[in-house]
Amino acid sequence: MLPTYNIGDGAAAATSSPPSQGQPKRRHRVDSNPLAYWGGPPADHDPDPKRIRPEQPGSTTMSAKAFGKRPATDGNMAGFGGHTGFALPQAAPALKTYLGARKLVVKNLKQQQTPAVDDYYTRAYNDLESALQDIFQGRQPRQPLDRLYRHVESICRRDESAKLFKILQSRCDGYVREEVLPKVMAKDNGSEIDMVRIVHQYWKDWSRKAVVIRSLFSYLDRTFIVKQGKDHDLNDVTITSFRRVIYGPRHSDGPLAGRKDELPGLKVMRGMLQLVTLDRAGDRTFDGPLLKDAVKMLHVFNVYGKEFEEPLLADSVRYFEAFALEKSENYDLKDYVASVRALINREDMRCNVYNFDSTTKRELMSDIQRIAIQDHTDKLLDVTEVGRLIGEADIESLKGLYELLRMTGQHTDLRGPWEEYAIASGSKIISDTERGDEMVVLLLELQRKLLNIIRDAFGGNDDFRKNMRDAFCRFMNDKAAKNTSTDVGERVAKYIDMLLRGGLKALPPSLMGDYKDRTETERADVASAGDEDAELNRQLDNGLELFRFIQGKDVFEAFYKRDLARRLLMARSASQDAERTMLAKLKVECGSQFTHNLEQMFKDQEVGKEELAAYKEWRRSSDRANKLSKIDLNVNVLSASAWPSYPDDPAVALPAGVLENLQHFEQYYKNKHEGRKLTWKHSLSQCVIKATFPRGTKELVMSAHQAAVLAIFNSVEIDEPLSYEEIEKASGLSGDLLQRTLQSLACGKARVLAKAPKGREVGKEDTFTVNKGFTDPKIRIKINQIQLKETKAENKETHERVAADRQFETQAAIVRIMKSRKTLPHAQLVAEVIEQTRRRGALEPAEIKANIEKLIDKEYIEREGGNYVYMA
Repeated sequence: MLPTYNIGDGAAAATSSPPSQGQPKRRHRVDSNPLAYWGGPPADHDPDPKRIRPEQPGSTTMSAKAFGKRPATDGNMAGFGGHTGFALPQAAPALKTYLGARKLVVKNLKQQQTPAVDDYYTRAYNDLESALQDIFQGRQPRQPLDRLYRHVESICRRDESAKLFKILQSRCDGYVREEVLPKVMAKDNGSEIDMVRIVHQYWKDWSRKAVVIRSLFSYLDRTFIVKQGKDHDLNDVTITSFRRVIYGPRHSDGPLAGRKDELPGLKVMRGMLQLVTLDRAGDRTFDGPLLKDAVKMLHVFNVYGKEFEEPLLADSVRYFEAFALEKSENYDLKDYVASVRALINREDMRCNVYNFDSTTKRELMSDIQRIAIQDHTDKLLDVTEVGRLIGEADIESLKGLYELLRMTGQHTDLRGPWEEYAIASGSKIISDTERGDEMVVLLLELQRKLLNIIRDAFGGNDDFRKNMRDAFCRFMNDKAAKNTSTDVGERVAKYIDMLLRGGLKALPPSLMGDYKDRTETERADVASAGDEDAELNRQLDNGLELFRFIQGKDVFEAFYKRDLARRLLMARSASQDAERTMLAKLKVECGSQFTHNLEQMFKDQEVGKEELAAYKEWRRSSDRANKLSKIDLNVNVLSASAWPSYPDDPAVALPAGVLENLQHFEQYYKNKHEGRKLTWKHSLSQCVIKATFPRGTKELVMSAHQAAVLAIFNSVEIDEPLSYEEIEKASGLSGDLLQRTLQSLACGKARVLAKAPKGREVGKEDTFTVNKGFTDPKIRIKINQIQLKETKAENKETHERVAADRQFETQAAIVRIMKSRKTLPHAQLVAEVIEQTRRRGALEPAEIKANIEKLIDKEYIEREGGNYVYMA
């Protein structure tokens, strides 16, 4: 180490280290007195003040850093004036003991503030004050914003945040109070709507200034205001300043406290209410954007609920009451529903568009529901007016009515008028004897209309569907109606017969399904929307729905069986699949006992085909059969117990060739099935005959009776006439049957016979000849089978047979019950009989009592006191 030197009288010492090996040499620094380095005499002037430590005035000791850079010299080295040589420095000992106190020098030590620092903070406050005034006046601050921001930061770091906050708050309040408020009041022209516009204009201006203030004082916002908890942030401070002045009554220190009528805030509230009133009235002067901005402003001020919502709701209640009263007195139900729905939509839209609070919207909707719906239930549920809407199938109005009532939970009350309309309309259809043939179509149209209303207006509510079914069941089985349920059962059977014979072509256009029906069919995974079988299946379901309402199902069964037999025998079914489908539906609905005979009819058809094929095979191998006339004979062998009973056939003279073939088949059948008896029903037969006319040969499809009459003309010349008596004698037919047969041949669409005199009625004095001028573009022509048309007598006979069967079934049920129970009181016996026979149709207690009396006469049961006793 280099030796240590003491300079002057100072006690400070400095050390220096030599540069390390390989490092470049640095220029040695010397003291400001150049003679000191060279050992000359002391300088005749004071030492450089830069080398004097401030805490040791007058000391000549230089700093250790400067001293250490001086060249090392001996303490006795002479200067230029008297020293003759240089003394080499002596090496310092390896270890040196330092005696005395050691001194620690701390760099960057903060010293006591000087007056210059106080001046800085004074200037900072002044700059911020000036900047606020510039901002308030809409000018750019004279000082750069970054410098102002550092002023705020410096003040906060000096722990004067509270002082700065009070200044800021005071200046904001003062500006709004002393400059904004007077300007607002000066512009007040008496219009409260204009006051809304004025206040909002100044609020927007203040909001723009507040953005600059928040940016400038953001450091204060982060470090002081948020931590205080009084205000959330500086944004709340600026909002509070404006609100405190405009809405003074909320704060006791408001500038207009005690002068409530002069407060701009109250005028703003009333102006906003006026804007709402203008909007409700549809006034073109309504300023929607102003109302929206004003509502947003109140939300920012946090005075929306107290200053605006409460008076708005009060005004709205008065408006709703006047609205509902005026509309209910002057409008019918349709227009009233439309006006209330429009009111709800307008109020809802206003709340959404103009930023009303959700609580406001909820309260407004509640008030409308209470005033316009609950308080006017009598109007909405009026039976006559609701029935008019249903009758007109006004889906839109009914949907609106349903939705209004559902808002208050009263939609279930609509079922009363709904059911009353269904009963009244259905009873009118049932009682209309003039349109009896259209009864089922009209009922289905009514059902379709009601189902469409349920689907499109009532949201598919099953409660209304149940009420509709109850109504149908009630009027279709009303004994007081002119047409009883037995008539309905008959007509439903005929309607289904029409569908199964003609398919969709026979369906009235009013009953055809629409796209919604087809969509439901697809959802049910039945078939594609355009599938005709699916549409026919849907129409059969509709007919079956009416069947479910009928209590007298035995009448339906009788007529359905008769119509099914005709379709099977005459090959009149449009679709065998549809026939099977309908049979399956009836089996599911009524059980296998109900469809047992119907299934047997289909089975007879299949067995008959096999029987006929076997006969034709046997005939080809029979020598006697080869001698028979070449007639293509087809025979249907039917079970008498399964098929409908038919009246005895009148005698008819069949052509010899036909009669010979029938006898041959009968002989074959008896030989094959011993003990069985065949009874021919020619009234159910049909023929295809080949007729040669002067204008061509035709194939005529007709009944056996028609064919028997035409065959008579083979025995006379083409121009030779035959009288009515001659035809009657030759054919064996007589009376009404012969008249209808001749009428179909001579007066129908295909007139193969000519009648004299001409006319549409057949008399006993008429004569008939072959129509030489007959022609038709078709080769095969079908002659209407008038003899198969139903008559009132046939229908009456069917009803009488059903009534007789019902009596026998009732008596059998009574005997079964009494046989198992031995003794029963009257009421219990009647109840059990009704339960056992309900699937066949509802019985009246009077009918059951009459059958009990018959069984007593037949000595099946007897009376003992108040009970019935079974007699073995």
